[in-house]
Amino acid sequence: MEGLLRSTSRYMLRTEVHTFAFSVAANAILSFFPFLLLLLTLIRRVFHSQIMYSVVESLLRDYLPTGQEFVIRNLNALVSAHQRAKIFSVVMLLITSTGIFLPLEVALNRVWGFRNNRSYLGNQLIALGLAFACGSLALISVALTAGNVAVVKSALHGYGAWYVQLVGFVTMKVFAILASIAGFFLVYWLLPNGKVPARGVLPAAILMGLLSEALKYAYILALPWLNFGEVYGPFAISVSLMFWAFLSGMLLLTGAHLSARRILRNV
Repeated sequence: MEGLLRSTSRYMLRTEVHTFAFSVAANAILSFFPFLLLLLTLIRRVFHSQIMYSVVESLLRDYLPTGQEFVIRNLNALVSAHQRAKIFSVVMLLITSTGIFLPLEVALNRVWGFRNNRSYLGNQLIALGLAFACGSLALISVALTAGNVAVVKSALHGYGAWYVQLVGFVTMKVFAILASIAGFFLVYWLLPNGKVPARGVLPAAILMGLLSEALKYAYILALPWLNFGEVYGPFAISVSLMFWAFLSGMLLLTGAHLSARRILRNV
């Protein structure tokens, strides 16, 4: 175990790992807002569910480390904008979501020792499939949370608002963490260009899904000391989100390295 931790520490200090994580972070930020715009548009125009819409807003307030109200306010304005904004968001999401998985595949192939990367077309196809799967997980998580909140409200006949909020928050957290774990698992299992044992990467996916939640709160606590506002001024929110995406990318790669070293060591 000690050797595995030393190996992981050395891996996290490699310059190429930081390069991959920054590349993933940049594309994640580019695809984040188009993805949310599509999700909120689907909820408002297709599902017509105010509860689901409110759940997404609550998720943003809980998940984003900073600038929550700014992001929500602008997303609400975009959802009500002209239809061409939605079409543009689809195009942007398709382009940027594939950009996330391109460096990730290269990084995961190196972790597992797979010599060949997929062709550009092959990478685009798997990237689109993973983007659709992750989007579906997010939508299912929101729908399940909204369904449970609606059941509680109906059972209480509008009374006990504090209890409804508590149940809604706990339910949201549970389904969000489960969706996060499922997302980690799909990336670890399907993205490398080689055979990866599903059972082998599942423990890492569970661990990283839980750690990502803890890392978020640690980052929020550290933000006052980082004081991005003094250095970056009006760009502080963007920098804060970029750095958060970078840390998430590092966490994802760390989990991949842990699972690969543990499995390859036992082969």
